[in-house]
Amino acid sequence: MSIHLERDLDGLHHDILHMCSIVEDMIHRAVDGLRSPSIQLAEELASADDEIDAMDVQIENDCLKILALHQPVAIDLRRIATVLKITGELERVADLGVNIAERAAGLVGKAEVIVSDKLQDMSRKALEMLHRSIDCYVELDGQGARAILESDDEVDRLNAEIIEELRGVMRSSPDMVEPALHLFSATRHIERVADHATNIAEDVVFMVEGVIIRHRADFRAEQV
Repeated sequence: MSIHLERDLDGLHHDILHMCSIVEDMIHRAVDGLRSPSIQLAEELASADDEIDAMDVQIENDCLKILALHQPVAIDLRRIATVLKITGELERVADLGVNIAERAAGLVGKAEVIVSDKLQDMSRKALEMLHRSIDCYVELDGQGARAILESDDEVDRLNAEIIEELRGVMRSSPDMVEPALHLFSATRHIERVADHATNIAEDVVFMVEGVIIRHRADFRAEQV
């Protein structure tokens, strides 16, 4: 690898880490907003999403320049391809942050509904998956990325439990149907964060090992 290519790849690492940091903060703030609903928060996160969109475009342009200037091969080429996918996943997670904040804003002025601690737990696990997947990208850690895939089952379990609790609230208290539906939607958005983290982990496995494990349960469990 030339020193110029290495420098440009390091720049991509920095940009991806910065983008992920902003996205993680957006999800944290959005989930916290479910306990203290605010219309202003939704507006602030919409503004942050514009910044993420701009970063997505910038990183894509940088990747295309690297491809044109350096013509990378093997793992370096896969690394560029992976960056292009990761930025798309992070951009979609930022959108989910805005969606969660909008659901929180919908709770303003409505009957108060108790936000389950499980929702906070699910959010924490989903963000841990996202953070770990980016770490695995930087560290070229294929085995670590495979381990992340198993964490998605725990998030799915919490999602199902929270949804069942909300259904119980709606059945027992008709006046709570609307706020419970907002939380129902927010819960599904948080579950999607974990799905995007899983997608990134799968892309990291491809980058490191050159194996596409998407839609392949047998390869997901395989250890190399």
